[in-house]
Amino acid sequence: MPKNKTNGAASKRVKMTKSGKLRRLHAHRKAGAAFASTPLRGRKHRRMHSGTTDVAPADVKRIRRMLGR
Repeated sequence: MPKNKTNGAASKRVKMTKSGKLRRLHAHRKAGAAFASTPLRGRKHRRMHSGTTDVAPADVKRIRRMLGR
């Protein structure tokens, strides 16, 4: 059986935990000095969109295949 190649874009965006769950970053995370002082992005917004969250169950099978697992 041939080995599966890992999709580079998926591996940069999604990580697998030791228990096998897939984790991704929150959306609407902009970085850099140009976005740091915009009035629409406050501390609460940055806090809410920090950290990671689980991948949607509908996407798990496809992303696992993209990661070569």
